[in-house]
Amino acid sequence: MNKQGKNGISWTEWTWNPVVGCKHNCWYCYAKKMNDRFNWIPKWNKPKFFFERVREPFKLKKPSKIFVCSMADLFGDWVGGSTIQLIIDVVKSNPQHTFQFLTKNPKRYKEFNFPENCWLGITIDVVNQERLNQLKQRNYKYKFVSFEPLLGNMSMLDLTGIDLVIVGAMTGQGAIKPEKEWIDSIKHPNIFYKDNIKKFL
Repeated sequence: MNKQGKNGISWTEWTWNPVVGCKHNCWYCYAKKMNDRFNWIPKWNKPKFFFERVREPFKLKKPSKIFVCSMADLFGDWVGGSTIQLIIDVVKSNPQHTFQFLTKNPKRYKEFNFPENCWLGITIDVVNQERLNQLKQRNYKYKFVSFEPLLGNMSMLDLTGIDLVIVGAMTGQGAIKPEKEWIDSIKHPNIFYKDNIKKFL
């Protein structure tokens, strides 16, 4: 597990990556760029399951927020249900922690029963009401949306029933700068602006 400090993911305290890699092939993917640099796995589009990392949350004594699979999409269609269930079982066994899940494939959320110490979220970069509706269909305890990177106007989206909205900008060489109109289009009473987007407000 990795502790998130000043230069880490600012809305969580730890990242836990029992799975690394993704097949979405998002052109802006920061995780792929990091893997290309540090070579955690040979090929980013061939995700790898690290069984030895499964029990890492048991080592944390202090109740913490843990972002699950910051370097993967755990709920991608290519991830086996038994792998996901194994991770959820660890979550159930650690009720003192809050586990934050984030996916671009929320239809798979309905395949599993989540304990109350979970945040279930989706990533939206361009308008996708269908993905948002899939998250809202079930009465999960805590639902959040991450607009990162923000790549357009989101005023068409209905965010009722969402507990938290996270807004972040694309980073790195060739990054698309978010327009203030795009940022202002997101209306919600609980918005967390990442440091990389505050300068555009």
